[in-house]
Amino acid sequence: MKSERFKKLVDQNPNNELFRFSLAQALIDEGEAVEAIEALDFCLEKKNNWMMAAILKGKCLISQKRKEDARPVLEHALKLAIEQHHEAPEAELRKLLDTL
Repeated sequence: MKSERFKKLVDQNPNNELFRFSLAQALIDEGEAVEAIEALDFCLEKKNNWMMAAILKGKCLISQKRKEDARPVLEHALKLAIEQHHEAPEAELRKLLDTL
């Protein structure tokens, strides 16, 4: 499993948010959204303006049937997409928010 590789890296470098983000992506691929949310929370605590981490967290929350928790996370991600001039993520987030 790909996540095992990143878990080892996180164990060796627990404060490295890039390793945590990669771990979250691997966990999502493996269907482990709950554990991925924990890794994404770490990333967002270190860098609150990390748009992709916020998007992934929102999507994980939706996959866990936690739409009410996902909305503020995705709204924050949308704000970041607008501020950072990321048009494709902005459009994706607007569509996603419309479904909540």
